[in-house]
Amino acid sequence: MPPRDPLLDESTLPFAAPRFDLIKTDQFLPAFQMVIAEAAAEIASVADNPEPATFANTIEALERSGARLSRVRRIFYTLSSAQSDTEMRAVEPAISAMLTRHGTAIAHNAPLFARVAAVWEARDRSNLDPAQLRLVADSYRGYLKGGASLSRADRERFAAIDERLSVLSTEFGHNVLAEAADWEMVLEESDLDGLPDGMRTSAQARAAAKGHVGAYVFTLDRGDAEGLLTFSTRRDLRERMWRAFTTRCDGGRHDNRAIVDETLALRRERAGLLGYATYADYALSDSMAGTPDAATGLLMRVWEPAIREAAIERAELQRIADAEGAGFEVAGWDWRFYAERIRRERYALDGADVKKRLLLNAVIQAAFSCAGRLYGLAFRRRPELPGWHPDVMAWAVSENGAEIGLLYTDYLARPEKHGGAWMGSLRVQEKLDGPVLPIAYLVANFAKPPPGSDTGLSIDEARTLFHEFGHALHGLLSNVHYPSQSGTAVARDFVELPSKFMEHWIVAPETLTTMQVPAELIAAIGHADDFGQGFATVELVSSALVDMALHQCADPAPDSAAIEAATLARIGMPDAIAPRQGVTHFTHVFDGGYASAYYSYLWSEVLDADAFATFTEAGDIFDAALAKRFRHEVLAQGNMRDPMASFVAFRGREPDETALLKERRLA
Repeated sequence: MPPRDPLLDESTLPFAAPRFDLIKTDQFLPAFQMVIAEAAAEIASVADNPEPATFANTIEALERSGARLSRVRRIFYTLSSAQSDTEMRAVEPAISAMLTRHGTAIAHNAPLFARVAAVWEARDRSNLDPAQLRLVADSYRGYLKGGASLSRADRERFAAIDERLSVLSTEFGHNVLAEAADWEMVLEESDLDGLPDGMRTSAQARAAAKGHVGAYVFTLDRGDAEGLLTFSTRRDLRERMWRAFTTRCDGGRHDNRAIVDETLALRRERAGLLGYATYADYALSDSMAGTPDAATGLLMRVWEPAIREAAIERAELQRIADAEGAGFEVAGWDWRFYAERIRRERYALDGADVKKRLLLNAVIQAAFSCAGRLYGLAFRRRPELPGWHPDVMAWAVSENGAEIGLLYTDYLARPEKHGGAWMGSLRVQEKLDGPVLPIAYLVANFAKPPPGSDTGLSIDEARTLFHEFGHALHGLLSNVHYPSQSGTAVARDFVELPSKFMEHWIVAPETLTTMQVPAELIAAIGHADDFGQGFATVELVSSALVDMALHQCADPAPDSAAIEAATLARIGMPDAIAPRQGVTHFTHVFDGGYASAYYSYLWSEVLDADAFATFTEAGDIFDAALAKRFRHEVLAQGNMRDPMASFVAFRGREPDETALLKERRLA
């Protein structure tokens, strides 16, 4: 019997966990060639079926097709984002192009579309349950949005656009990764005034790894950048970091500006082929918001109180600077530094002390504990299951002693990783041909500590961990029949609800107490958001408004720099605050799935604030009945029904943004 292939064959490990210890980058190209051909043959058998189209022989058959391709693709994208070395980056463009061509061939398969359309037209007389009806409608709409109904010439142009967009997306991500890898700030001991011990230790270890003996290295990782901007007393170093961080890939060796402009032009043309006025209209047509105007309306309703609050905050920062005889107007590189001073002096909240208490491993265990108290889950290390890097840990997830899934965690920064934090799936829950247990993973970029020590997290970093853990719970607690409806496969402006929802528990006294955080620090953390909500909201909403403006542009030759500048001027963007995501490093939008949808973080926050209010109104954030209802009506449902129906089933009514404004201190 030939040895099992680590990519093509399901492994014999528990949970059929991938054999990351045996997978080599040079295996991917031949593996993809094989599984794409196999998937194409399976699709052809559905399209060419001589029997009349039915739900079973068309929609369900499509759900079963491409199983090995899905496994190989999920493994590949896990590695290409979390362990993207030179060899991986070299093969990614070819693989991305292959997958794009395969996807377009399916979308433009006329006999296949005819069968899907036939099932859709007969849906009301086919005795289908609600989840099946939704699957039929989504499948039909997906083919329409994929260009299936276009003329042959337009389909060919559509396919060419898709392939070029795939190339551009890969190049964009590679540039952001390369910029982060190339840039470093090398400091001496005398440059470190104000920096917490944990930051110094991590920077020293990073310097040693890079060959800078006796020095300290800071990078463009968000944790490094925001830490230095918050604590460093050296204004010149803060300015240097702020300018480098906020202008990544805008000029220089890794310039993304031309990629952005071409991407916008192609997206607009693609949407136009389908009859949409702009790409934003196309992208939001199946979202909760429904239209760009609805999404922008929410953003502007939050923007107006946020900009007023930010002006008040800036005046307070300026008073502190003036009282010290600073002799300058507070700039972008000063904001976090003086805001930290206010929190420390007004609320006794010391960011350095927080990092000493919110240690990474304790926060991980706190997340697991919260999932246990809310949903009855237990997490057990499985060290025998290999990860894609020594930092990766595998955890068996169980309920009442029965294993229900597997979770990988990969939290420490390294050069091979893309920036930011995310959740992904190596296998999704489904029951089409029997129960399939999900495999989820979480990735972040927290500073790596020296051997034998632990990483201290800021409040925002701890929230990030709980946020991504919320996504993982959405995947792990899914309870659907069809794989394409599983877990996080929901509308973009609904998918952030479970993750934003979970953030509340890390700052709750009930959680912090179990982590042995002192009562006075718990009280201070409770006031952490009392100052700075104007700044944080302006950062987020300005990025979302720029994203929307870029994708509402109907110009066939868009100038992203001009659109960005005009948008920020129109909304009155303060010069001392930069958008959280600058256009040339906006990976959510140009190397991810959030084009025209960055607003969804705020949209989901409306849902999340209102949903969490049910727990505070009940007087118990671990209320068992509410947790059971949230699990059943939101987490378990996946995309089996309209997301608004899921929210209403939990809350009893449609969402009210008042809770969000109160939570952000903007009411």
